[in-house]
Amino acid sequence: MNAQLKLLIELQEMDREIIGKSTLVARIPEKIREGEKSLLEVKARLDAARKQQESFLKQKRDMDSEVEQMNQRIAKLKARTSEIKTNKEYQAHLKEIESAEKEVFKYEDGIISIMESIEAADKTAKAAAADAKVEEEKLAAVKKELEAGRSQAEKELSALKSRRADFAGRLERDIYELYMGLLQKHQGLAVVETRDEVCGGCNMKIMPQLYVQVRETDDIYQCPQCDRILYRAEENMEEPSPRN
Repeated sequence: MNAQLKLLIELQEMDREIIGKSTLVARIPEKIREGEKSLLEVKARLDAARKQQESFLKQKRDMDSEVEQMNQRIAKLKARTSEIKTNKEYQAHLKEIESAEKEVFKYEDGIISIMESIEAADKTAKAAAADAKVEEEKLAAVKKELEAGRSQAEKELSALKSRRADFAGRLERDIYELYMGLLQKHQGLAVVETRDEVCGGCNMKIMPQLYVQVRETDDIYQCPQCDRILYRAEENMEEPSPRN
């Protein structure tokens, strides 16, 4: 096989690894954001539960204040009972006290209902807080794993790029420029194997004569359809037919 073609095949394999590891490293911030999104959703739920809880508590405080004021009013009304002179005024006075007490009972029923709502909101908040803790731990574990992966990938990338530079320096300039142009044009795949007269890049049939040339000569050939550089792996060559 053409020595330059062998270098191209090796270079293509290295570039595939470099692209793969570079993509992995580049996607780390996105993966962290995905983990943060789940945490933010849980924290939003926790914040909403706490706000609802605080709203119920405020309503209860307001109602407690109303009940206290009404009880003070009732106490004053009852204290004035002995001052009333006529039966008519006394009956009106009792009705006023009774009306005030009914209002107190209504507020107290409302307070019981509010307390139930507070309890429910408290349970929701505690559940959300527990979920937030779980998500925080998951995110911390994901970040640790991703950072370890980043560190390993960057070490491997450094070694690959150093090795790549050596291989690239051994290629003829025009061949290297052709390769780089195809690498960019075809999103990282410039050199492909051909089997059974089919291009491994575009999966289109090539002419039988070209297939034979790729197999049996040392020249560098390109696919007529996609322009990728073609090769036939030596281990995949068919054994020659035995002679009679």
